[in-house]
Amino acid sequence: MESKVTTQLGQECLQGLMRVWFDFERQLGRVPIIQRLERGKFTREDYRNLLLHLRQQVIEGARWITRGASSFERDYADVRSEVIGHAKEEHRDYEMLEADFVAAGGALEEIRAGQRNAGSEALHAFMMYRASQPNPVDLIGAMWIIEGLGQKMASDWARRIDEATEGDGRYTCFMRYHGENDDAHLDKLYTLIDRVCRTPEQQQAILRTARVVARLYALQLEEIEHG
Repeated sequence: MESKVTTQLGQECLQGLMRVWFDFERQLGRVPIIQRLERGKFTREDYRNLLLHLRQQVIEGARWITRGASSFERDYADVRSEVIGHAKEEHRDYEMLEADFVAAGGALEEIRAGQRNAGSEALHAFMMYRASQPNPVDLIGAMWIIEGLGQKMASDWARRIDEATEGDGRYTCFMRYHGENDDAHLDKLYTLIDRVCRTPEQQQAILRTARVVARLYALQLEEIEHG
């Protein structure tokens, strides 16, 4: 990975992002619903609850990505183009998630009527705030966490879910899709790190946003128990 990032600041930023990721993994390991998944005590009801709460983040994700794109000024036109392309690729992912929910025994009306939990509210508010700032290069830190989930965990989660619930893959399409496709998304992030991490201040902003998003994402999953 480091070979894709060539500047000293960029490499330091990447190393910092990797440390944030390892801490995020530890946070996820303390989340009850993820603990049940890893111990093979995950039920189909757990899965529907997981999708119900994830949908709120997925459906709002395209909004903050698009808002972020619109906040990049002329000097960052190339970055804006990359972010717009990312939003275009993912802005209807929630439909795949809804289809999985129905295939797992849920009602479409139920998931569409779902509301953000406390963690989802905090994550959405933070992301929209950051995306509204001029030239929000720190969103790279947010995308590192969210895309990293797809690249590093989605396929494993899908496999574990099918094993625990005796599934055949027909209701884990959303996670399998991201497990297969988020490698390419992370590759684009690597190419952007050198571009947007030009000063120590930008480096610290990227790492801070990554840490905040990691904590709020874990909180979103913790709040499933209270939904």
